[in-house]
Amino acid sequence: MLEKALHGSSRYWTLIIALSILALVGVAVYLKQLTTGLVITGLSRDVPWGFYIAQLTFLVGVAASAVMVVLPYYLHDFKAFGRLTILGEFLAISAVTMCLLFVVVDIGQPYRMLNLFLHPSPSSLLFWDAMVLQGYLFLNIIIAYVTFTSEKKGVHPPSWIKPFIILSIPWAISIHTVTAFLYSGLGARPFWLTAILAPRFLASAFASGPSLLIILCLILRKFTKFDAGDEAIKKLSQIVTYAMAANIFFVLVELFTALYSDIPEHKHHFEYLFFGLHGHNALVPYMWTSQILAVTALVLLLFPKIRTNFTYLPVICAGIITAIWIEKGLGMVVTGFIPSPLNKVNEYAPTLPEGLITIGIYAGGFLILSVLYKIAVAVREELEA
Repeated sequence: MLEKALHGSSRYWTLIIALSILALVGVAVYLKQLTTGLVITGLSRDVPWGFYIAQLTFLVGVAASAVMVVLPYYLHDFKAFGRLTILGEFLAISAVTMCLLFVVVDIGQPYRMLNLFLHPSPSSLLFWDAMVLQGYLFLNIIIAYVTFTSEKKGVHPPSWIKPFIILSIPWAISIHTVTAFLYSGLGARPFWLTAILAPRFLASAFASGPSLLIILCLILRKFTKFDAGDEAIKKLSQIVTYAMAANIFFVLVELFTALYSDIPEHKHHFEYLFFGLHGHNALVPYMWTSQILAVTALVLLLFPKIRTNFTYLPVICAGIITAIWIEKGLGMVVTGFIPSPLNKVNEYAPTLPEGLITIGIYAGGFLILSVLYKIAVAVREELEA
């Protein structure tokens, strides 16, 4: 099936070339970081996690969200997701690949990753995070390959793949739960020290991931003959609505707990996010933008006529993705370190090299996704012809 990715229109090859160039620029800048060190980034001893880990946190949610199409189709026999499932699995493969790449660029020297496997420590959440991400990548690759190959041949998937499909459902939940535990297990960081962090991560994942999938489905509908179906897209928009409502509720719960308790070490992080602290307010405009986008998107989604209008829906979904990218990205990761346990405010801002490497990884991920979607579209068009 891979040969189908070698044939396409001029529009397809323009996209492939553009993504390849951006990915190569990212590789070139990363080689500079590899030789010079993380000194070219905005990271410091006070803020050791920044733009790279922010993308990891967001993309783990995108990868986990594939369960929102796998579970209804395979466990509840929701036929409308039949054409959509492979797109969700391919998106998960691309997202997990980007997650692993962001880990590589963040640790400075990539050979250090070998220590996780040469000297495993079951008590380390980093070890378990690496395990669940790689396991989820393997599950999605094998499930997508077997089910899609069977579809191409016009036969039912072999029975032995069903346990892998069922296993992938709780595994999808686990990858974002372990990521949340990675933060909330750090007792010296009060901003992350909350039991609701894992549910909050999952709610935001089930809003942002399906939102991205909706946009991708509408793009495929516009530029190819592949159509996931109105019913599937409308059902996804309902899932996004419920998930976004839960996400906003969880944020409000966090705000109430921190502000009403008036405990300084909990309150100061939220003050820094929304109002600034000790004259430092770098993230304030971004956080308010995120919350305004989130609330506006939810209000619009509550109206069925707007939610099912495919002209407005992609714009709303883009707003949700932006809102959650800010909230779970810099808003979640960086604020865990600001202020420090000594109440010192040392702000963080990503540098140009960090931005170029990040764009390069996203370009590489979407390059993989474009190739996989090209194969899916070509096979579906062939079957329908």
